[in-house]
Amino acid sequence: MSNKFYITTTLPYVNAEPHLGFALEIVQADVIARWHRLQGDEVFFNTGTDEHGLKIYRKAIEEKKDPQKYCDEYAAKFDDLKNALNLSYNFFIRTTCDFHEEAAMVFWMRCVKNGDIYKKNYKIKYCVGCELEKTESELVNGKCPIHPNLELELIDEKNYFFRFSKYQNQLLELYEKNPKFVVPEHRLLEIKNFVKHGLEDFSISRLKEKMPWGVVVPGDEKHVMYVWFDALVNYISAIGWPDDPKWKDWWPGVQIAGKDNLRQQSAMWQAMLMSARILSSKQILIHGFITVGNEKMSKSLGNVVNPFALVAKYGTDALRYYLLAKISPFEDGDYTEEKFKESYNSDLCNGLGNLVARVSNLIEKNNILLSFRRKSGSHGITDDSLFKSFIEKMENYKFNEALEVLWSKLRSCDETITKTEPWKIKDAGEVKRVLQPIAQDILNVAVLLQPFMPSTAEKIIAQFSAEKIKKSEILFPRI
Repeated sequence: MSNKFYITTTLPYVNAEPHLGFALEIVQADVIARWHRLQGDEVFFNTGTDEHGLKIYRKAIEEKKDPQKYCDEYAAKFDDLKNALNLSYNFFIRTTCDFHEEAAMVFWMRCVKNGDIYKKNYKIKYCVGCELEKTESELVNGKCPIHPNLELELIDEKNYFFRFSKYQNQLLELYEKNPKFVVPEHRLLEIKNFVKHGLEDFSISRLKEKMPWGVVVPGDEKHVMYVWFDALVNYISAIGWPDDPKWKDWWPGVQIAGKDNLRQQSAMWQAMLMSARILSSKQILIHGFITVGNEKMSKSLGNVVNPFALVAKYGTDALRYYLLAKISPFEDGDYTEEKFKESYNSDLCNGLGNLVARVSNLIEKNNILLSFRRKSGSHGITDDSLFKSFIEKMENYKFNEALEVLWSKLRSCDETITKTEPWKIKDAGEVKRVLQPIAQDILNVAVLLQPFMPSTAEKIIAQFSAEKIKKSEILFPRI
């Protein structure tokens, strides 16, 4: 019987088109999902769009569009990433879906029943970009450090609040009992310190007359839910909570998020789950930002990188490779087109692509028939050392290091070919003796490459599993 594994990304706001930063997150999630499927697990992979809140409402009004039609238009652009990035998610949730809004209302009532929602006056500084209140200690020169181009807004009204402060000790206990609850370790330390310093109850509603675009608060038509409260519920509404009893087969799940989501995912959401008497998440992976030429991506600087444009120019697997091999899974990483081209030519064109072409050409020219071994229990990989090194990196989500394990093997194959010069060998049996282990290594690498570069891996596996190996089309033409 297969194990069930659930992974979800955060839901990006539909106030702008998809950019390279979210492409990083969803490609990382896709690698994890594909890796679990490769191990025989049954996987539920969720993503989607967050469609309520003040900045989306204002953006729709600015573009003179009905908010729902505006959301429909932008949600479709995010769903288009599935084909562009060759993603394997099997559910795309939208927070404007009826079933999600109904789940959010049930969740609200659970928290009310447990005494964790109350009403009080609300007066704070608010960043519309983050859809979060900001304390003085979080500000830099009086501005939100994540959205320094936006003026903070003052909100003064009577709203509903969630008793976040009630769950301080339970959260700290959760972190202590689960030392890998948040990965990497320094992000766990960061959220521990945040919670240790004390928690303030947070507002979970807005007056409908000021901000009508949201889920109506049960029993109070004058208020709509705060966008974060409603959106976080998607992680369980996507798997059928509360009506479908099978939701428990999937939950708890693994969540992947950017470092600006640390507080929301690993503290606010966990406290909400505790209030609703639902198990905490299984694990939360936190990645960094992608900078462009060491500057933050922003519309005002005009340096936002469009993943669709990169795919159209260089191909899906080339972009997936750069995001996974050249960007740290946990820290900030930098993108420039120059770095991208350098990686493409050195690792894909001159590395993987050239090796596959050389070896398959030599095998075909010498009319060599190869017999490959397949080993049970390790995806057919015959190289125990390669498999163990690779799986250790994968278990710790070190995607860049896992790929380095594979590329190290490819470089070793290249060195063997350079040293033995099989094109100079006259005896066909000797040529086969040299090329057989190299071809086996290429096949081993291709099998493990499937979660990262699925299309390329599939081509190589088909080519090197054939009865007669033939040289095929160039995998990565030089640029």
